[in-house]
Amino acid sequence: MKILILGGTRFLGRFLTESALERGHEVTLFNRGKENPELFPDVEKLVGDRGGDLSALEEGEWEAVIDTCGFVPRVVRESAKLLAERTGHYTFISSASVYDELERAGIDEEHPVGQMSLSDAEEMTKGMTNPPANEYYGELKFLCEQEVKQQFPGRSLIVRPGLIVGPYDFTGRFSYWVNRVAKGGTVLAPGRKDKRIQLIDVRDLAEWIIRMVEQQNSGIFNAAGPESVLTMEAFLGECKRALKSDAEFVWVDEAFLLENEVGYWLELPLWIPDSEQMEGFLSLDIDKALKTGLAFRPLSETIRDTCEWELEHQALERKAGLAHEKEQEVLEKWRTRKIDS
Repeated sequence: MKILILGGTRFLGRFLTESALERGHEVTLFNRGKENPELFPDVEKLVGDRGGDLSALEEGEWEAVIDTCGFVPRVVRESAKLLAERTGHYTFISSASVYDELERAGIDEEHPVGQMSLSDAEEMTKGMTNPPANEYYGELKFLCEQEVKQQFPGRSLIVRPGLIVGPYDFTGRFSYWVNRVAKGGTVLAPGRKDKRIQLIDVRDLAEWIIRMVEQQNSGIFNAAGPESVLTMEAFLGECKRALKSDAEFVWVDEAFLLENEVGYWLELPLWIPDSEQMEGFLSLDIDKALKTGLAFRPLSETIRDTCEWELEHQALERKAGLAHEKEQEVLEKWRTRKIDS
């Protein structure tokens, strides 16, 4: 199969390309040629910019295209429209962030989504190729989905992943916990032990998407994991076991963390306090994807592989995680509070 990947050299795109090549497909990459240009030397590479220079895509035919980097509706519309007559199937990587009303667990693909008018989106993103802020990320992603469906009616696959983790993840969210537990000692653990979380190894996601593309599947699919319920306590315990760490977890309640200005999600990844009423964000219903073959490697494998990759890239600046000094300061305040009470 001839597959065009928009992106293809960074995180999910990298593993989509690897998986497609391993399964014998002919891959073409379209990107700016700035992220990891040395990768995949034998693959055809078209250089351009989705924000203005699509000339490299004006010729050529493919059986499928996978869009890993569409964030602005206008930009997605332009590339999808250009490819509609010369490509059989379009896969768009969206996000679970499209969903609204996140109070309850078990959000499926029919759940309400955040809404924004296309005209407002056009005004907000004028001159941009990436979203202006996280605040409207989900609404913009949903409008991108609509643009794809309009240009590829009945032949588009919309994937809505949760938190994607594993090697080459530069966000630092999952790897914060891997690194912190690997260091051992007293570790601040946030909120309820039974708080449900979800994540998916980038390699599992990529392999499943390529199989879906091969089958020309269409429709909308949540993509998260694991198959069974995973709690924060179980996740941290698995990190400790997989890394053979001596970490000791101190569970600090959410009210205390918020009082001490500990930020959720980015500063303490995977933690969203109950007060935010977002239980559904990390507890998606994935039955639809499971029925099509979505499968997961052991969590311990993801933890160890991420740790190995992190050790090789220690000089990288992390975008998420609680500073060690602040963690120890909060833990000391927590101990003092417990003693005084």
